[in-house]
Amino acid sequence: MEPILLAYIGVALIVGVSGVGSVYGVTICGNAVVGAMKKNPDMLGTYIALSALPSSQGLYGFVGYYMMQSFLVPDISMYNASCIFASGIIMALACLFSSIRQGQVCATGIAAVGSGHNVFGPTMVMAVFPELYAILGLLVLILISGTMTV
Repeated sequence: MEPILLAYIGVALIVGVSGVGSVYGVTICGNAVVGAMKKNPDMLGTYIALSALPSSQGLYGFVGYYMMQSFLVPDISMYNASCIFASGIIMALACLFSSIRQGQVCATGIAAVGSGHNVFGPTMVMAVFPELYAILGLLVLILISGTMTV
């Protein structure tokens, strides 16, 4: 396999799977919003704020691509290509699962707010915990990119 192909597969994982995870997480929240709107339509702003949280992992995917972009040259070394591929797997899995689980946390909070409970703040705090692992995935990518040479 050509090193550049391996590198582009890694970049595709970084951006693509991170985005797919965000789609799932935001959709989970959106489904909860539809149900909560039936009970308490006045809280739409709160629902939207909670629903937007899982979209951040997709943005981390774009940051990851930006970090690796300068290494995507036709004569890339197998070492750099392997680093990008490994970073892609790490970021993809971290962002995929953290955004889905964050969406589930936020959906539970949306349902609770819709039922009249004052849990917006605690839900925001609890939603941060799954996101930390997406941030750690991005941090690993940044650290790996620091070992690479252009």
